[in-house]
Amino acid sequence: MPKNTEIENTETKNTGFVKKQTLVIGIIVSLFIGFVGGTIYSSFKLTADKQVGQQSIAVPNNNPAAGQQDNSVEVSAKILQVEQYLEQNPNDANAWTQLGNLFFDSDQEKNAIDAYEKSLTIEPGKIGVITDLGVMYRRNGQPEKAIEAFDKAIAIDPSFETARFNKGIVLLHDLNDTTGGIRAWEEIVKLNPMAMAPNGESVDALVQRMKKQK
Repeated sequence: MPKNTEIENTETKNTGFVKKQTLVIGIIVSLFIGFVGGTIYSSFKLTADKQVGQQSIAVPNNNPAAGQQDNSVEVSAKILQVEQYLEQNPNDANAWTQLGNLFFDSDQEKNAIDAYEKSLTIEPGKIGVITDLGVMYRRNGQPEKAIEAFDKAIAIDPSFETARFNKGIVLLHDLNDTTGGIRAWEEIVKLNPMAMAPNGESVDALVQRMKKQK
């Protein structure tokens, strides 16, 4: 399943977050329903379908009807395979990342956080993993930790729009910091005036709308 854009299913799953939010935040929620919850740009889970070391962790598909099987069963099987691999190869950062991705996709935030942190202990500085870690912190009800992760990714690569956009969403939606959220997105526009939000609207237009609603 392609990984598209973070905060993708979170809004549709965690509508309780909207209570006590301002009108501005309500507008943000309506703009981003459909992409605010899974992966603000989770296309960075590049190891999800790759091999680990010399071994493939893909579940063999010898059954023509396998596509009809319960997805949770398939994910559980993949998780077990990666965990078994890691018992023998605990220093494989890519395998820890893949395990984190599987937990990410199956809404196991705490396990995903643990796996991503182990991956980063072995290979620090991977901005895609750091950003996905931030998304998991956000889903786990730790928005401040999410901001820390996004800031770390930005410090490594200031041009990394994904982390900046995610940061803006967390500031606006979770921390009720409209000024900070707008500022985060303005930085994207400074770096790339043609930057587009996941809903197809230019980030610049989004910023201007938010300023009018502020």
